[in-house]
Amino acid sequence: MINITLFNLKPRHHTLIGLIKKNKFRLFLAMLCMLVIAGTTSTVAFLVKPVLDDIFVNKNTGMLKLIPIVVIFIYFLKDTATYGQAYFMNYVGQKIIRELRNILYDHIQDLSISFFHKEKTGALMSRVTNDVAIIKSMVSSSVTTVLKDCFTVIGLSGVIFYRDWKMAIIALVFLPIAFFPIIKFGRRVRRVSTGYQETMADMNSFLHETFAGNKIVKAFGMSSYEKERFFKKTNRLFKLEMKAVKAKSLSSPVMDFLGGIGVSLVIFYGGSRVIQGESTVGTFFSFLAAVFMLYNPLKQLTQVNNTVQQGLAAVDRVFDVIEMESDIKEIENPVTIKAGPHRVAFKNVSFKYDDVWILKDINLEVQAGEVLALAGMSGGGKTTLVNLIPRFYDVCQGAIEIDGIDIRKATLSSLREQIAIVTQEPILFNDTVRNNIAYGNRNASDEDIERAAKAAYAYDFVWGFPDKFETSIGELGARLSGGEKQRICVARALLKEAPILMLDEATSSLDSEAEMLVQKALENLMKGRTTFVIAHRLSTIVNADRIVMIVNGRIVEEGNHEELIAREGEYYKLYQMQFKDNGNTL
Repeated sequence: MINITLFNLKPRHHTLIGLIKKNKFRLFLAMLCMLVIAGTTSTVAFLVKPVLDDIFVNKNTGMLKLIPIVVIFIYFLKDTATYGQAYFMNYVGQKIIRELRNILYDHIQDLSISFFHKEKTGALMSRVTNDVAIIKSMVSSSVTTVLKDCFTVIGLSGVIFYRDWKMAIIALVFLPIAFFPIIKFGRRVRRVSTGYQETMADMNSFLHETFAGNKIVKAFGMSSYEKERFFKKTNRLFKLEMKAVKAKSLSSPVMDFLGGIGVSLVIFYGGSRVIQGESTVGTFFSFLAAVFMLYNPLKQLTQVNNTVQQGLAAVDRVFDVIEMESDIKEIENPVTIKAGPHRVAFKNVSFKYDDVWILKDINLEVQAGEVLALAGMSGGGKTTLVNLIPRFYDVCQGAIEIDGIDIRKATLSSLREQIAIVTQEPILFNDTVRNNIAYGNRNASDEDIERAAKAAYAYDFVWGFPDKFETSIGELGARLSGGEKQRICVARALLKEAPILMLDEATSSLDSEAEMLVQKALENLMKGRTTFVIAHRLSTIVNADRIVMIVNGRIVEEGNHEELIAREGEYYKLYQMQFKDNGNTL
């Protein structure tokens, strides 16, 4: 029997064992089936002696009639038990994997935005799908094989020791030696398996990027280049797989060869005893049959070690994510921010990515219902500033308060319920128009959804679809134009009815006609809400109650459009850059 230390278990692996134990009733039924399989297998070897001695040597007709009936009954029991253990163990395996996938996805969703910026989407997908599937193979197949074959080994060992204990010792003397190379091969398999799973995750990321960006690949004539990159990745996978094959394929032959040496000694010693009249032919062949049957489950156990090593490598990759702590945490006993108009204040706020300061000493107060525009060159920190409000990131210094409450002392759910966002890149889901609009308010009525669509100037084009609001919009809204996507996003924000609104370059990627419609929709959305507007186009923010100019992470100017133009500072320079050369005025 393989010692558990072969598998090099860690505390995280005991967590997986805990999930297995939660299904102990079906495990118990599966183990009963395995005991029946082991018992019937051993009985078959045990029956070789009466078959040879009583039927073929002693010509006993009574045994000739009885033993075939016994054999049929034994195989019926064995095959019934085989079905039972396969069903129960696969049920346990599938249930554990479902729970593990749920735990993994649940935890990933709770991690901060910074985690998603560091990780590749395809790599995360690989952990949820590929890595968990490898764990399933370990749980469903390997645990079954270990238990069943261990019971079988015990049963057959009992048969051979009962028949001839001296020959039994000879048959098993090489067994301990076999496990030394198995341990070495198992460690190699685990190392290679980790590399294989990482490479597979990298390939998934590559496929996600090239499929999603296929238009750019074709437009720039880079299909051949991407094919070559993909071929290199598959070649690396091939090399890693062959390394694993070498390590895995050596385990069974080593065990087989050592087993062959043991069998040859049994034949020599046992045959000598039969020739000398010290043993019967039936005893010898019963013993030999048990030995042959014994080595097969032992070889299976060596293969299990390879599968377990692959599974444990996958467990490590999955638990690396599960055990990762989010940067954004709630304090004990957080307060709840109540719905209603809100005042937002930034007090000495500074923030950095890694060691680079993005925002420095921001002091800003925005009154309930005020429209505040954030202007400045790209990279100045505008988007980072508004991303601090819903705690996508936490401030490094200072505090952000909503109605005097430090947002770090509030529940994340109540904080984010107060905020609606419309971004430059419309984020929609492969679902119906109705479900995309109702994404932030799942209990909305049909009338509410249609009202939001009308206010967002989306109702007319939606009503033109064959299935109206039940039309599926495709992945990321692929079946809609840019303006249509953005108006669906505005309708979604309207339906949420959040008192704080964040508009991040919401019209910058649209043509003039689409921008005009979306701008009207945004005006409906901003009514009565505390609004933060980020825009490069100054034409979209001239009517804001207040404009804040951010340069290199600092507020350098604030006021309305006329005041900032008259001041001829940084805002005026940006105005000159956008409008003077083409002769336009605001």
